[in-house]
Amino acid sequence: MKNYELTVLIHPDLEMNLEPATTKIKSLIEENGGKISKETNEGKKKLAYSISGQDFAVYYFYELELPASAPAKISSVLNITDEVIRYLLVAEDERKIKAEAKKAERQPKEDEEKENAEEE
Repeated sequence: MKNYELTVLIHPDLEMNLEPATTKIKSLIEENGGKISKETNEGKKKLAYSISGQDFAVYYFYELELPASAPAKISSVLNITDEVIRYLLVAEDERKIKAEAKKAERQPKEDEEKENAEEE
């Protein structure tokens, strides 16, 4: 399984009741063997340019684990889903993940060194 990031722009008219649209997206991911590790509602935002006559959209962000065949299937379904204005499904950069892990590993050591220096 590989890590992916999915950003979905949901039609702004559905802002008051996002549950059916998000449930549809979640079930689509799970039906294709994926697992959602993080889900974030970014809220309603103004678009840089009009898409399908809409100037606003509700942004939803997902971090996923998907098998190799799932991205193509998910993309084909999201292309024809009425609630979705646009989506972007990309693989996470593994180098970035490793770099963040190393940084997080070094941070406690640096904090400890600063405390020791202040005590002296």
